[in-house]
Amino acid sequence: MNRNTSIQRDLLKITLVALLAGFLTSCASSTDQLAKSSPFTFVQLTDTQLGFGGYEHDVNSFKQAVKQINALKPDFVIICGDLVHSPDEKSFADFKKINAGFTVPSYCVLGNHDAASVSALQYYRKVIGKDYYSFEHKGYAFVIVNTQLWKAPISPYSEKQDQWLNATLESISKKHLPIFIAGHHPLFLKDPDEKEEYFNLAPEKRHELLNLFEKHNVVAVLGGHTHELVINEYHGIQLVNAETTSKNFDKRPMGFRLWHIGPQRPFVHDFIPLNDFGGPYPEPESK
Repeated sequence: MNRNTSIQRDLLKITLVALLAGFLTSCASSTDQLAKSSPFTFVQLTDTQLGFGGYEHDVNSFKQAVKQINALKPDFVIICGDLVHSPDEKSFADFKKINAGFTVPSYCVLGNHDAASVSALQYYRKVIGKDYYSFEHKGYAFVIVNTQLWKAPISPYSEKQDQWLNATLESISKKHLPIFIAGHHPLFLKDPDEKEEYFNLAPEKRHELLNLFEKHNVVAVLGGHTHELVINEYHGIQLVNAETTSKNFDKRPMGFRLWHIGPQRPFVHDFIPLNDFGGPYPEPESK
């Protein structure tokens, strides 16, 4: 055997050992991730929007939702925006009082009615809290975003959220965690290439976000805003804008969605109607 042949065999052995080590490391990482994950449930609640379907009506329907959700004992609740119809002291105070009745953690999302100006955004941050943030739960990451900053950009607030989102998704991706995005506006209603209208986002921003979410293992995008059930799928990403507890334009019952998180894909989410709130409904004041 000549010297060149011996060197080639040694290089081949080194390469095979390196590949095997990489494979075993990958398997260990996947096993560790599966060990972190265990089945759980959470609730997607949308548009409590106190004052939209009739103030007392909305207060009572939100209270009923809290009662039923507590009985179900999910791991947590995400309220996907439009907490109130008019962002004033009384509405936010009533919302916070009812929200405090949850016996599980409740995570709030900012909606267009909660803050549509700089002053309203500052007020929201003062009385409710952060409008974008993230948390982890049982092997999953949940990223809360302010879609109003994409629908009606405000400089420098919109740019700051985008910088934060990119850095946050990059950091989560290094942990190999599946990601849920929770906002208010849907990215699109029926088609990823549809034109912008009142409910959806502008196509350029929409595709920027879809590409970003696909890159970083986003598994679902949750929202409200539509006041009707809108379910879509984009390259394996579930997009769900759910029924409200204030007023549904499609005449569906008021209620919320219970998500079941486990190894199955797509994830199952059951609609839970509110007891004793079957209509008729007052006419909405405005969109």
